[in-house]
Parts: sequence; structure tokens; C-alpha cells
Amino acid sequence: MNARDDELIQAAREVRQRSYSPYSGFAVGAALRGKSGKIYTGTNVENASYPLTICAERAAVCKALSEGEQEFEALAVVSRTGATPCGACRQVLAEFGTDIRVLIADAHACLGAHTVAELLPHGFDRSKLA
Repeated sequence: MNARDDELIQAAREVRQRSYSPYSGFAVGAALRGKSGKIYTGTNVENASYPLTICAERAAVCKALSEGEQEFEALAVVSRTGATPCGACRQVLAEFGTDIRVLIADAHACLGAHTVAELLPHGFDRSKLA
């Protein structure tokens, strides 16, 4: 852990407060640092039709892409339990780099750090399309 990691986790904690999670009550915040150094945040947005829910991690990725950033260094994910990203989020992150560091935290501490490759071994990528 370093000051940049702390900053990323704090940004995820702050955006988590804006989660729209009336069905599960499981608020998640994510903060994604681009190679430019800029931080993009996202929170989970639930829907009464559950499959339409968007995860915090994918919300942060979409925000970064919509602002022109496509290369990423690290992602912090904060939830009540310190949950890791779901499979869909892992796959989306892998599209942009298996070396992205993923910091997992709860409201009080960082619980661990992994690379996308560690979270998604043998993931599907463009090489599988040939």
C-alpha cells in the first residue's frame, strides 16, 4: 500500500455512498486510475429487473472510456464485506489489461491486492477470436 492506493480506496469509499442499491442493500464503490493518473469512479446501480443492474467496476470503466482513457493502472473496490469483482467485471477489466492491480477494501481497511490475471486465470481475450 502507498499514498496512491490510499487515494484510490478513499475515492471508492466516497462514491459508494451514492450507490443505488434499494433491492440488495449491497452498496459498492469503485475507483479506477488511468495511466494518465486521473481517477474515474463508479457505483452499482440496481434495477427492479435484476439482470439490468450495472456493477460499480463496469460503471467506472465506462466512465473512463467515455472520457477517452483506455489504459489503466489500478482499481479499488469497496463494499461492506470486501467482495471481489464479479466474473463479468473481471472479464471487462481483462479487456484492458491483465496487469491492472485490483485493491479490495471494506469501510475500514484494504483487505488485499490482486492483478486481473490472478482474479481471472485463463480469461477469454482477442487471441481466442482467431
